[in-house]
Amino acid sequence: MTVTLKSYRLSECEVGDDRVVNDFLRELGLPGLADVHTHFLPERMQRRVWAHFDQAGPLIGRAWPIRYRGTEAERVAELGALGVRVFSALAYAHRPGMAADLNTWTLDFAARTPGCLPSATFFPEPSAAADVRAALDCGARIFKLHLQVGGFDPRDEQLDEAWGLLAESGTPVVVHAGSGPVPHGFTGPGPIGEVLARHPRLAMLTAHLGGPEYEGFLELAERYERVGLDTTMAFTDFFEELAPFPPALLPRLRELGLAGKVLLGSDFPNIPYPYAHQLEALRRLELGDDWLRAVCWHNAARLFGIDSA
Repeated sequence: MTVTLKSYRLSECEVGDDRVVNDFLRELGLPGLADVHTHFLPERMQRRVWAHFDQAGPLIGRAWPIRYRGTEAERVAELGALGVRVFSALAYAHRPGMAADLNTWTLDFAARTPGCLPSATFFPEPSAAADVRAALDCGARIFKLHLQVGGFDPRDEQLDEAWGLLAESGTPVVVHAGSGPVPHGFTGPGPIGEVLARHPRLAMLTAHLGGPEYEGFLELAERYERVGLDTTMAFTDFFEELAPFPPALLPRLRELGLAGKVLLGSDFPNIPYPYAHQLEALRRLELGDDWLRAVCWHNAARLFGIDSA
C-alpha cells in the first residue's frame, strides 16, 4: 500500500493541516512518530534563539520565520497532537560554562515531560568529560553538539575523554557537523571523521543528513557501525532551496534507512513550515513504506529500546 498523505507544499500549508499526520500514521500502521531532533530550552534562551532567527543572523543567512512559537506547554501539546510519542530536548552549549546548567534544565524537563528523551550537551572546556559523566549518571540518553554555531574543533583534546565516554556507553550524540546553512568553523565530514577514526564505536547521528556535504556523511554512516543520520529539514522545499540532495545518492540513503541508520528529525519548533511538510518531503522520495516505517519509528525505537505497542 502506498501512503496517501496530502501533498504539502510550502505555499499551501496551514497549521491545521498538521492533523493529517495521524492519517499518515494509521496508513503506515505506526504507533506514533519518534523525532530525535527537537528543541526545548529555558525560556530566556528560547527567546534569544528565536530573536536570532528573526534577525536572519550571520549563521542563518536568510529569512527564517519560526512556525511554532507557543508556550512550552503548548509546544509539548502540539507534538502530542501530531502523534509524536518520542522526542528530544536538544540544547547545545555554544560557549564555555553553559553545559552543566543546560543539562540540569533539559534533564529536569525530560523528567516532567512524558515522551521526552533525557538530553544533554557538552563543550570543549576542562569540564567536558565531567559534564558528560554527570549527565550520564543522571540518565541522559541523547546528547547534542553544534559545530556550526559553536565554531569549535571536534578534535579539541578537551573533548577526547568525553567522546570516549559516549563511545563506551553507546549513548547517541546528534552532531550538527554539516556546513549548512552557512559554513563556519570546523564543519564538514573531515574534522568529525577524524574523531570517528579515533573513537570508531561512537554512536553519532549527523543532523540534517550532513547537508550540504551529504555524500561525505553518508560515507561515514556506511563505514562506522554506530554512525547514522537524522532527516532534519532534509528534502523540504525550504531546505532544498538551500542545499539540494543529489538524487544519485537516494539508493544509498534507502539502504541506510532500512539498515537502521536514518532517523526522523524535524527541528521543531524552529521550522518555517508545518510539521507535516517534513513527512511529505520524505514520502515524495518514493523510497517505500518500509523505509518510511523504519525512519519514522522503528529505527529510533530499536536505538532507544522503546516499546512499539
